[in-house]
Parts: sequence; C-alpha cells; structure tokens
Amino acid sequence: MRVQPHGVGSIMHVIKRGARGTPIVRDERDRVCFMRSLYYLNDSAFHDDWKRATIRRGTFEWPDGWGVREPLVNVLAWTLLPNHFHLLLQERVEGGIAKFMQRIGGSMTKTFNEKYKEKGSLFQSSYKGKTVAHDTYFQQLVWYVLVKNTLELYPGGITAALKNFDKAWEWGLRYKFSSLGSSVEEHDSPIIM
Repeated sequence: MRVQPHGVGSIMHVIKRGARGTPIVRDERDRVCFMRSLYYLNDSAFHDDWKRATIRRGTFEWPDGWGVREPLVNVLAWTLLPNHFHLLLQERVEGGIAKFMQRIGGSMTKTFNEKYKEKGSLFQSSYKGKTVAHDTYFQQLVWYVLVKNTLELYPGGITAALKNFDKAWEWGLRYKFSSLGSSVEEHDSPIIM
C-alpha cells in the first residue's frame, strides 16, 4: 500500500515505519517529542525552530508570535508504537496530509540523529496511506489504531491483555502515547480535531 488518491475532506489511515523495523523512539522524551510534533507541525505556517520556540512552554502551549493556528489536517486518532506509528487523518487543505507527514518524518529524523549521533533516514520509506471510503472501514480502523495497537503494548502483549482485559483496558486508557484515553473518556486533546 502506497498513498492512495485523496483530496480535501478525505480520511486516510497513515502508517510510517522505522527503517528495517528499528525503533523510531527509544525513551520517554522521544515519545513526548513525537506527541508534541503532532500538534506543533500541524499548521499551515512552518516553524522550523518549533522545538526551541516551545521548550519552556507547556506541552501544547501555542506561542503568541506564531499567529492563529491553521491546521493542515484533522488528527482523528493516533497511536505510537516503538518502531512505527498509525494516524487517522482528514485532509483540511489540498496537500495537507503530504505536507504534515513530510514535516513529521523530517523532524523526527533530525531530532533522532542529533540526539543519538546517527546519520541517515529514520524511516524505511515514505508513509503509506489508505483512503477510508466507507463508514464500516472507518469504524474498524478506529478499533485497530486505538485498541489493538495500544493493547499490544500492554506488558505481555495482546495475549496478556485478553486474559486480563479489564486491567489492560484501564492501562490502555492511561497510555499517553495514543488517543485511546481521550477518545473513550471524551476529554479534550489539543492534538485531536
């Protein structure tokens, strides 16, 4: 699956994997940086120095000097795993998904290489995107992106999660590198639009 045709208003399931299956995040700070990038890089204006400009601010505090935020995409759901991530995106402006994904990939690669003194691409290729054409498929994707992928991260994996579902479910709702908790408990999330 490469990127399928889409336009403004289209919903797309996007996946981006680490090169050769290697981790794209190694620690908590990497995961927080990814989460923050979903917010700060989703703007029609590009802020190349976004990490420096926001380092002393709250996790999702928009700098006054940047003007009004104009998102490229609606982020409908997301989950970060050690070696890839899943996003459900809705394009708001023509080319918004492509621009957003280019920013995410470039920013993560640059940050990763600087932090770990490495070189080269962090990701195996460009992102893969499948257009969501039917409500049934969308509902299945929401479950897949949020529930299945989050519970795979539960200690012992999906098998342990199924054996201890109530405990795993509570764990999943608290896992902060997925929009599962904010979606189920319906709290506001600056990332989800």
